[in-house]
Amino acid sequence: MSKNLIIVESPAKAKTINKYLGKDYIVEATIGHITNLPKTQLGIDIENCFIPKFNVIRGKAEVLKKIKQLSKKSNQIFIATDPDREGEAIAQDIADAINNKSEKKIFRVLFTEITKKAVNEAIKNPLEIDQHLVTSQRARRVMDRIIGYKISPFLWNTVFEPNSSVLSAGRVQSVALRMICERENEIEKFIVTEYWSIIGDFGTQSNDELTAKLVEINGKSIRIQPKPIMTEEDWNEFNRNYIAIPNEDSANDILNRIKSKNNFLITDISKKEMSKNPAPPFITSTLQSEASRRLRYNSKRTMQIAQGLYEGIELGKEGITGLITYMRTDSTRVNADIIEEARGFIKSNFGNEYVPRTPRVFTAKGKQNVQDAHEAIRPTSLKYTPEFVAPFLNDDQLKLYELIWKRFVASQMESARLEITTVTIEADEFKFKTNGTVIVFNGFMSIYEEETEQVKDDEDESSIPKGLSKEQLLKLLNVFKNQHFTKPPARFSESTLIKELESNGIGRPSTYALIVSTLLERKYVEQIERRFNPTDLGKKVNNILVKSFPEILNINFTAQMEEELDLIANGVTEYIKVLNDFYIPFSKALDHVNATTEKIKCEKCGADMELKIGRFGRFLACTAYPKCKNIISLKDLVEKTEPEYTGETCPKCGNRLVYRSGRYGKFIGCEKYPECDYVEKIKDEIGIKCPKCGEGQVVRRRSKRGKFFYGCSRYPDCDFVSWTKPEDDSTKKENKTE
Repeated sequence: MSKNLIIVESPAKAKTINKYLGKDYIVEATIGHITNLPKTQLGIDIENCFIPKFNVIRGKAEVLKKIKQLSKKSNQIFIATDPDREGEAIAQDIADAINNKSEKKIFRVLFTEITKKAVNEAIKNPLEIDQHLVTSQRARRVMDRIIGYKISPFLWNTVFEPNSSVLSAGRVQSVALRMICERENEIEKFIVTEYWSIIGDFGTQSNDELTAKLVEINGKSIRIQPKPIMTEEDWNEFNRNYIAIPNEDSANDILNRIKSKNNFLITDISKKEMSKNPAPPFITSTLQSEASRRLRYNSKRTMQIAQGLYEGIELGKEGITGLITYMRTDSTRVNADIIEEARGFIKSNFGNEYVPRTPRVFTAKGKQNVQDAHEAIRPTSLKYTPEFVAPFLNDDQLKLYELIWKRFVASQMESARLEITTVTIEADEFKFKTNGTVIVFNGFMSIYEEETEQVKDDEDESSIPKGLSKEQLLKLLNVFKNQHFTKPPARFSESTLIKELESNGIGRPSTYALIVSTLLERKYVEQIERRFNPTDLGKKVNNILVKSFPEILNINFTAQMEEELDLIANGVTEYIKVLNDFYIPFSKALDHVNATTEKIKCEKCGADMELKIGRFGRFLACTAYPKCKNIISLKDLVEKTEPEYTGETCPKCGNRLVYRSGRYGKFIGCEKYPECDYVEKIKDEIGIKCPKCGEGQVVRRRSKRGKFFYGCSRYPDCDFVSWTKPEDDSTKKENKTE
């Protein structure tokens, strides 16, 4: 008896689906894509409507052969690849591969969650392959290939990094690198401004205390003194309306004047109640961001764990069960059935007052062309509480599942209500203020509260004692000054970079993790204290790309291309139009760059040399081949280049020391190598004396596994090491001064 064939990408997904459908179905996995563009050539017919040429991926021939054999014997064929553009493209590749061998109709089924109900409903209601989504994915792939294939060789010739074989440019990757480098430029150009704050401790007649911050003097609000680059008119405007405390002398003057006062009076007490609403359930970007902040997972790790939760976990007697909905989505939509289940769960476990009068509906604010084919990321059923599934999940899985589960439940709970009390204290020309927040009703905060990376100013918050009243006289118990310095914009964390990309319309849910991992793998950026720092190589690559392709690799152009790809997916515009919109300006920019870039000439015939990759790495080959077969190995070229001198002499032989590159990165060596084998590590001093010996400098080093740590420059005489950056005791200043 013929069976039905279901084709998916993942063996784990196949196992879960097979459990729900039983013996009448065979579920086979492709293990990802089965075709790709060729590795050694562009693979796109630009002159003929940008037609791509796809080849079967090496190692997938046997998989494809088995699928073709099974399709001939099957009654019905269902393709159940992932419910997104990438999955739709894989579905089309499978259909193209087996259509020649089978006259049977091929059905497309979508599993936005892998549960028995969802799987059976999808099989009962099959679809056609969505050609608009397929075309959109093809257009994205073609754009990315053209940029990578055309610009990467230009980088190889321009950015001379002999030990790097992975220089590349990417349509989205290069824009992300530009964001990181431009943020670094802002940090380097930032002018630090000193300022001071004045804090007072006050007591009531009933011996209660409250702390308040000085906010006004003579009716002028206290502000940070502006940077010196201001017109005289701007300075006058600032001085009319504001007052600054720019240094310790001015802080001391104000401090002494305040101490002379004894008539501190509460002039105003205001109370304001505000509602705090829960965050929507996760989409891909917010899941990656929150997992980064709370769990310290990078985006790649988060998506790998989520993939496993989606495809199915063995839950004892329950069997293999998909625990979450599909994890690549930018939609906050949730179906009505799970909302009702959530409201019932909340009522039973928290009480009726925690259930909103009407179900919450979330919309994607400010987003265009949101892919609403499937839901937000949520649990497939609320009966699978974190406590229920804990025995069956590893630690990483449980932490991420608990995050998803709590966020979803909280999203359908009542708002929290907060009461904010503001107290104003005055004495002649001085005005102090303090705020206190009390939770009146915790609502959704009883289970979940979103974290942010913003630093809260504790000086503005205080515990407000009860029984305060207007016109109440207070006693000044203490007044002190705090020194501050303005801070440059923070470097991007993985969380804030993904948020920035999303807010600018750069990339899509399936690409965020790849963007970040590519930048790290190419060594364009490194993570120091969980923040992205551009490397020298990254800065060099970015400078060349921005200078050479300013109109192509910028935020607006890239975002526009993303929007056009979405329009293809929605059937609004055509493939050829979008590719022309992209390629015509790109081609002009490329022609200009090629015409103005100095070429390396063949020493035998005078023709241009171009960089190629062979089995032994990169080499320069004459473009006049086969008439001229001249090639130059990169190693030979390296030996002809002038080394970079350190300005110091070799302690072993007296010759000059130069910077060299090796297997583990840059180091310092003698220019007479191999005659002299002296080498030393490049010390990365951070301007802090060793806290253990007090003689050496703290330097940043990298361990064998690539992790940074801090150690003493006098090692091995001093064995001080630390995984965290030590503080400089000599520069610490007292925050509280009488």
